[in-house]
Amino acid sequence: MSRVFDRVKETTSTSGTGDITLSGAVTSFQSFSSVLSVGDGTFYAIVDSTSGLWETGIGTYSANNTLSRTTVLESSNNGNIVNFTAGTKQVFMTYPASQSITSGTSIALSIALG
Repeated sequence: MSRVFDRVKETTSTSGTGDITLSGAVTSFQSFSSVLSVGDGTFYAIVDSTSGLWETGIGTYSANNTLSRTTVLESSNNGNIVNFTAGTKQVFMTYPASQSITSGTSIALSIALG
């Protein structure tokens, strides 16, 4: 199960397609380590505003200050894992639209539950 908390955002300078090393919370935000334990899953987004590269997915907080990119849900690379270049990027918790209950699902749930 993926955990989501409000106002969790850090920076990273990690490049490539591997695990993300988290560099600390952005001012007025929480760190991943303040709300997750090693082994916890979460929804995440990574954004490189300089290059325009981005990715959303399901990740695992796999070690202290490390987020493993377990499953990519959407990305600027046609839904595949993004090969991020050097430089600072933002990493934050999010609730991806593809994982949310849509209005069509809500109607089905309403009918099923009465």
